[in-house]
Amino acid sequence: MTSSGRVFVGPKTLGELFDTFEQEAFRLETLDDYSKSGNVDVYRAFLAGEPQPADYNEAWVSELRSHTSKGRRVYRVHTLSRPLTPYLRFELGWGYQRNATGGEEFFILDITEKANPLQGAPDFWLFDNIAPAVMNYAEDGSFLGTDVLPDERAGEFRTYRDTALAHAVPFPEWWAKYRE
Repeated sequence: MTSSGRVFVGPKTLGELFDTFEQEAFRLETLDDYSKSGNVDVYRAFLAGEPQPADYNEAWVSELRSHTSKGRRVYRVHTLSRPLTPYLRFELGWGYQRNATGGEEFFILDITEKANPLQGAPDFWLFDNIAPAVMNYAEDGSFLGTDVLPDERAGEFRTYRDTALAHAVPFPEWWAKYRE
């Protein structure tokens, strides 16, 4: 139940969850490479050393602004280890920098020199603390779809989120130290 007393009645789609969340949307990213899941041409441009397109990710940044301008929080933790994969250099250097202009917040859980406290946790979104949506990927990083889970499952995803945040540092702090 949200602070307004609203209860999500599942199942919903990921798009519907984005359209209806009231307070916050949290994302946990666990993969080193999402290059086959979208923005393939822009990723190739990054690898080729081309400049970032001026309109890169503009639709997402616009959506972010529509939420954050209403006081809604959109934030994520990415679990990773160094050295960064080419895709992570792209995502953090181009994606996170651009998305931050829309108000999205980023945190890094760097497991380079420590055990992963989220071993086995899936990639997911959690909306308003009650609506989990698991993001499914193939071995090669291709996006396979989303499973919106029943609200009763939200507790385990709040635990994943809270554990991630307890071990993560704000992206700007991490980036200043480890930028490649």
